[in-house]
Amino acid sequence: MLTASGAAPRRRICLVTETYPPEINGVALTLSRLAAGLRTRGHSVSIVRPGRPAGDRSAPGTDRLTVLVRGAPLPRYRGLRLGWPSGRRLRRHWTAERPDVVYVATPGPLGWSAARAAFRLGVPVYSGYHTDFPGYARHYGAGWLEPIVTGYLRRFHNRTRGTIVPTRDVRDRLRVDRFHRLSLLGRGVDTHLFTPARRSGELRHRWGASSDDLVALSVGRVAAEKNLALVVEAYRAMQRVASRTRLVVVGDGPFRPLLEAREPDVIFCGVRTGTGLAAHYAAADVFLFPSETETFGNVTLEAMASGLVVVAYDYAAARAHIRHGETGLLVPYGDARAFVEAAVGLARSPASLPALRQQAREQALSLDWGQVVARFEALLTGALGPAPSPDAVRLAPTVRDMASRVWPSGLGETSQLTGGAEC
Repeated sequence: MLTASGAAPRRRICLVTETYPPEINGVALTLSRLAAGLRTRGHSVSIVRPGRPAGDRSAPGTDRLTVLVRGAPLPRYRGLRLGWPSGRRLRRHWTAERPDVVYVATPGPLGWSAARAAFRLGVPVYSGYHTDFPGYARHYGAGWLEPIVTGYLRRFHNRTRGTIVPTRDVRDRLRVDRFHRLSLLGRGVDTHLFTPARRSGELRHRWGASSDDLVALSVGRVAAEKNLALVVEAYRAMQRVASRTRLVVVGDGPFRPLLEAREPDVIFCGVRTGTGLAAHYAAADVFLFPSETETFGNVTLEAMASGLVVVAYDYAAARAHIRHGETGLLVPYGDARAFVEAAVGLARSPASLPALRQQAREQALSLDWGQVVARFEALLTGALGPAPSPDAVRLAPTVRDMASRVWPSGLGETSQLTGGAEC
């Protein structure tokens, strides 16, 4: 329902997540944007998340709106924590300060317990599908887990009033897997931060690249699921037709030491954030993004806004926002040979880059976070129509046990990385 002024009435909205800034990944940064946007629109937004090690502090002025719960470190994901079930505490807290709606972004043990607590209090619960966990299982050679993980997620999401997904292809795939009540919510990009105006000849000089040389860039977690081996393969093929091509990798992760040892001429810049990250984007020419495990891929939009030619598989954010041959290059999902050929084509035809880069930037200019936040507000507050009643709230013990055995981290695409001083 809208007010007489046309705005949604002020609500108390609670976001439950196992990852949030200052952690750096696509889920954390997306939720931070959404929370800030909702507050700007007059809503009271609280956050439930795992507490971090000693010294953890919420952002100044928001302590009252942040509930820290117990958690444990996640193996292989330094700095991130898995939230433990906290239903009893949340029931007490929400009885005292009742939210109008709860949004569960990560369906781990914390998310399950938060949903149960909200159900028992009669508070509407919506969920978000931010990460392709079944895809992670396939990618890491545990395909036998895929139906188990999918069933786990389906049971969770179908008990909420609705599941918010980032792209049409994710929605269509989940419909096939019998997920119900799916709504689309895209992503925006900060075109003031990510802009070709930040292009730095001095930074390119540090990379050993002149203004006429070709610089390929990869931004994200340096891990197997990001398919960095194919980035390197494409780079080597580009070098064979344009010998002065350079490859810059921004990010960190478990695959970095091995990759650095194997590829000594690749420039590893560590993790970056803010204007430093934006300058690294703008100083490159081509963005290589062959990841096969994205639900969206925020880095795609950041690269486009920075005026880079993106080479990506035809799904997720790339499918939604790239017009092949006009604002970037799309290749069939999983076709490594086609990915390499597309990258080589750019190296062979550098004269095609300026027009592609300009059109990529123009496309990104239309992707405003304000519209995304307004859509999120409408979904959570019911302004798009009455929501159906949630399914039964009973969660079988076997499913709760399953959560502790197979729940992976609350990570999505990595973006706006921080730290690092290599380049």
